[in-house]
Amino acid sequence: MGFIVFEEEAFNYLDAQLENFVKRMDRIRERSEDKTMNKWLDTQDVCQTLNICPRTVQTLRDNGTLAYTQISHKTYYKPEDVMAIVAVVED
Repeated sequence: MGFIVFEEEAFNYLDAQLENFVKRMDRIRERSEDKTMNKWLDTQDVCQTLNICPRTVQTLRDNGTLAYTQISHKTYYKPEDVMAIVAVVED
């Protein structure tokens, strides 16, 4: 095992930079947690919420009625978007 030795001033600078970085990351995390409905729904959640089958969810996506985001071949929906189409599905 080797040792790395550097001056106290360099160590203090590095420590301050690391502390700054941690504070910035904490602020970013807090901002993202402040969003009102930050839980995304998957297709199964949408099917259960709206009492519809996965093919109907696909149709709603295809015709632009239901907004979605795809991450790593998995589809997610914002809860507010799902609630906005409740009237469409009930007709």
